[in-house]
Amino acid sequence: MKRKLIFATGNQGKMREIKSIMADAEFEILSMADAGIDVVIQEDGNSFEENALIKARLVWEKCHELVLADDSGLEIDYLNKEPGIYSARYMGEDTSYHIKNARLIERLAGVDDEKRTARFVCAVAAVFPDGSSEVVRACMEGRIGYEEKGENGFGYDPIFVLPQYGCTTAELTLEQKNEESHRGKALRKMKEIIV
Repeated sequence: MKRKLIFATGNQGKMREIKSIMADAEFEILSMADAGIDVVIQEDGNSFEENALIKARLVWEKCHELVLADDSGLEIDYLNKEPGIYSARYMGEDTSYHIKNARLIERLAGVDDEKRTARFVCAVAAVFPDGSSEVVRACMEGRIGYEEKGENGFGYDPIFVLPQYGCTTAELTLEQKNEESHRGKALRKMKEIIV
């Protein structure tokens, strides 16, 4: 019987990525909803790592199974690494990413390519059935584009350009994105620890 792995998210885009990346691991991968866990998570840590661990531990307290959680976001160097850990809440939680993306592009008006450097950061935390924990971190380096492009991603993907591909992460296939992405890299690091 497959071991259960509960991922502390309700984000379906994220769950698709996770299931794709972890497909060869011997786990039954469940979202919080799949596992019947309904908790309100306050992400009040000071880093991606702290927020990931807060989420994982809160869900673990409800089930005592293996729980993974991630916290990820966009850091734009020119904007002092904003939106950073506030990426999901930037300009308010209910603000559409079209509006958030347009605002970031507007804030970078007139800024040259070489100063538009940015990265997606992802920390993945695991809390094991015995309550012990591990946290890993990975990044994907790129720059901010001048307009939204692509339909394959979510969030800030349509404005995040990977120079090596000459396109945004929203223009990559799921396979390409999983290979390059901060979440893909962090999940592969974590997979080595938990398998």
